[in-house]
Amino acid sequence: MNKVSENPLKNRSLPALVVVVGLLITCYLTANVMAVKLIEVCGITIFDSGTIIFPIAYMLGDVLTEIWGFKTAKQVIWLTFICEIIFTAFVWLAVVLPYPPETEANAEAYRQVFNFVPRITIASLLAFLCGELMNAWTMVLIKKRTQGRHLWMRTIGSSLFGYMVDTTIFVIIAFWGTVPVKSILSMIGIQIVVKLLIEAVGATPLAYLIIGKLRKYVGEE
Repeated sequence: MNKVSENPLKNRSLPALVVVVGLLITCYLTANVMAVKLIEVCGITIFDSGTIIFPIAYMLGDVLTEIWGFKTAKQVIWLTFICEIIFTAFVWLAVVLPYPPETEANAEAYRQVFNFVPRITIASLLAFLCGELMNAWTMVLIKKRTQGRHLWMRTIGSSLFGYMVDTTIFVIIAFWGTVPVKSILSMIGIQIVVKLLIEAVGATPLAYLIIGKLRKYVGEE
């Protein structure tokens, strides 16, 4: 199946696994912060800037599944989910804590960026969890169907299903009832297309490079 042991503690893959997990969690936390800034093209709000780094996080999820298997990937996804909750909780705590009057301008700027709307926060967490689990599960399924061939097919194919689940859940929970249904469908479609383009052009070639290097470094069983 071209993957190392499901227990990385029994082989030399642990240092590599730690690096990949650290990068994955960093990408998702960064995407949450970047999501505050919206990108506008020709007067139309297309997507939040977190969309730019999101495919990199999915690519790292593909690397986890490809090298260490679905069991390890699922554990890392849950770990990332918990890290996101911790990040959100303590950032929100910093928003509500009192501050010296002379730092009011800085406190207001901080509040503008990190004062998470509960509805959007819940949407983001649920979308991440469901989307990443779908991505990892689909990648394993495609790998079995193709007998381990065509890495590009499973990275892009699994991401497609993952993006569909993630984006649909997030946009519906975050914006349903606040914008027209037509706008919601447009946001879902545009974000999925943009994420797939970034995945195909940048993330998939990078996945080939990283997976190739990791297979040589950690060995395979």
